[in-house]
Amino acid sequence: MRTLEETRPRPGLSVPVVTVLDEGGSLLEDDQRALVRYVVQQGRGADVIFAAGTTGEWDRVSLDVQQRCIQICTEEARKLNAGLPPATPGVEVWAGITRPTARETLANLELAVATGADAAVVAPLSVQNVRDAVSFVARDVGDLLDSLPRRIPVYLYDNADIAADPTVPHIRTRQVKALSRLDFVRGIKVSAPRKVMGNYTRAAAGFRERGEFGIYAGNAMLIFDIFRPRRGWWGSAIEHWNRRLLHDTLPIGVVAGPANVLPREWARAWQVCRAGDLERMDEVREVVEAFRAGTWAAGGRRTVACIKRALRTLGVVSSDAVAEGTPTLAAPDAERFDRVFEEVLGLARARLGPPWNSEVEGGPGPVA
Repeated sequence: MRTLEETRPRPGLSVPVVTVLDEGGSLLEDDQRALVRYVVQQGRGADVIFAAGTTGEWDRVSLDVQQRCIQICTEEARKLNAGLPPATPGVEVWAGITRPTARETLANLELAVATGADAAVVAPLSVQNVRDAVSFVARDVGDLLDSLPRRIPVYLYDNADIAADPTVPHIRTRQVKALSRLDFVRGIKVSAPRKVMGNYTRAAAGFRERGEFGIYAGNAMLIFDIFRPRRGWWGSAIEHWNRRLLHDTLPIGVVAGPANVLPREWARAWQVCRAGDLERMDEVREVVEAFRAGTWAAGGRRTVACIKRALRTLGVVSSDAVAEGTPTLAAPDAERFDRVFEEVLGLARARLGPPWNSEVEGGPGPVA
């Protein structure tokens, strides 16, 4: 295993995998392994498996289920990587360690290190009994890492939707700046509008030359705007303003929940966005936007439930059960989503085609 000093922020597509549950809330281990294999797509999908994060319902499953999910994802990724040629980088596993309490969060960090995870992801503002994000990461997390046989990189996660205190929705710029100086803090996933992301890129701008602090777009659709080439004098002015807003520090990766279902399509999205290929950006955007729009039901957004239903429809997993407290997808919205998803798959075949259509291998088989 690599030492902390040998690691660098991994660029590319990070897939925050769902936690596959049965109706009683227990982890379906074989299905979870099948999901890891599916999102990797023999090297054409995920660069990073983000286990037990927000899409993994971290705050709605038990600690035991969360920890077992981390173990399963790490084990399965290790098997996949063992079969790759020596020069191939392989997939990394980042363990989502956030829990409602500091004690459980630190227990998850210790578990992540013990199981061989490549990195840990923590949302310090979501830990209910943490009052000082900088102190918690620098002291509690840092001290624990120092006491363990192996130190791993830690990535911050900022998402106002899961903040414990709604009056403090984001990590402050000065806090990010302080945390980015820690040798084990290597980046931040930002699920926020572009303006908020600019606060973090400003904090990280002074550390770019080290290549050790990466910004990841958690609002995945944002990459189509950030990397979109602009034409004409007005377009150039917009592009200049975008880069000023981001302080010339563009995201090095994207974290896309819908990539659970469309891993190759989202890998393609990242590829063409980074290349600034406008025509291909528009093609893949049409596909992923159609899926995103389909996750809205009459009662609001149902992303996790829709992802699980789509995976079950494909035959990747055998259950689409969600954890208690996660919005469900009931009829007639479920039937409407099924029709939309069928249209999305057809659109993906028409707009992208092989090798950028995700393939199902090793799943439990299609649902009758």
